[in-house]
Amino acid sequence: MPDFCWDIRVYYEDTDAGGIVFYANYLKFFERARTEWLRAAGISQEQLMREESRMFVVRSTAVDYRQPARLDDLLQISVVVEKMGRASVGFYQEARRQGQADVLCSGRIRVACVELDTLRPAAIPEGVLQKIAAAPLAA
Repeated sequence: MPDFCWDIRVYYEDTDAGGIVFYANYLKFFERARTEWLRAAGISQEQLMREESRMFVVRSTAVDYRQPARLDDLLQISVVVEKMGRASVGFYQEARRQGQADVLCSGRIRVACVELDTLRPAAIPEGVLQKIAAAPLAA
C-alpha cells in the first residue's frame, strides 16, 4: 500500500479567533486520516470490536507545529507506519496544504490494541497485523 494521504478542509469551527487552526485540532485531523487509512487497508474498527473484542486507543502523541493552517485551507494529512509491535503501532503523520511541500504540522502517534471490556493491552489479531504489515514502513 503506498503512502496514504487524506484531504480535509479547515472549517470555521477548527480555528481560533484569528482564523488559525487551533493546535489540538491537528490531533483530530490525524485521527481521521488514520481511521481512513485503516479502512483503506481493509480494517474495520467496528468489526474489530464486534468480532475480536479489541479496539485501538491512542497511547502517546508528540506533535511539532511549524506553520499555521488557516480557515478554508485544504490540507493533506499523511499516514506512515513507523513501527509495529504485537500490541501497538507507531505512526508518523504530516499536515500540508494540498499541492505544497511545506509541512505545517507533524506528529508521532502510538496506538495500542486493548481488550474492549477491560481496556487492558491485548495482541493485535493476526489478520489485522498482516494488513498493517502490508503498508510501507518509514525509512
